[in-house]
Amino acid sequence: MRELMYEGKAKRVYKTETDGELILSYKDDATAFNGQKKEVFQGKGRFNNLITAHVFEALTKVGIRHHFIETLNDTEQKVYQTEIIPLEVVVRNQASYTLEKRLGIKEGTAFDPPLVEWFYKNDALNDPLINDQHAQLLMDVNSVELSFIKEAALKINAALIDFFKQINVKLIDFKIEFGRLLNGDIILSDEISPDTCRLVDLTTDEHLDKDVFRQGTGDILTVYQKILTRLEELS
Repeated sequence: MRELMYEGKAKRVYKTETDGELILSYKDDATAFNGQKKEVFQGKGRFNNLITAHVFEALTKVGIRHHFIETLNDTEQKVYQTEIIPLEVVVRNQASYTLEKRLGIKEGTAFDPPLVEWFYKNDALNDPLINDQHAQLLMDVNSVELSFIKEAALKINAALIDFFKQINVKLIDFKIEFGRLLNGDIILSDEISPDTCRLVDLTTDEHLDKDVFRQGTGDILTVYQKILTRLEELS
């Protein structure tokens, strides 16, 4: 029987027999507003797992280092073990309604260069917005590493813009996390999926992401299926 190391809102993490490797098992749970809204959608874990796999495979082709190794089945993937840095990195190509509410920047405003924000990954504090000095005080990260993370995030953003454009989708913004390998190297970790990205159809402006669940404007399984189908047709 596999040993469960950790269970979060969206995934379970299991040990493997190989040092430095783990199994991520994607759950069918959907959460929003820091867990205040919750629901289970049968099959959602499969979409997150397979979409993330497609995205990481695309990032490999442009030289982005990440923790993904391989897909094991519909809901599980093998990854390199990393110690997650409790820093949520948000890259915005365009203002969303959340930014309009927080800063008064009109939804739809384009950013050139993209806007990069840090958030402290802490549910009890509601994941607050922080600056570089806060990050260094709150976590084991220095100024050089923060600069590396920002540069990596912008490189990932450029790659994702091109990648999603191939399936007629515009990348509005996304959230990513980084972790340290056992040797200390910092690499992209966690997932990249419609749970963590705002994705809009270039033709119809339809949201193809978790906003349909947050705002109650559509069926989450239907829009996730659209993304996966397009990615499968692309590969």
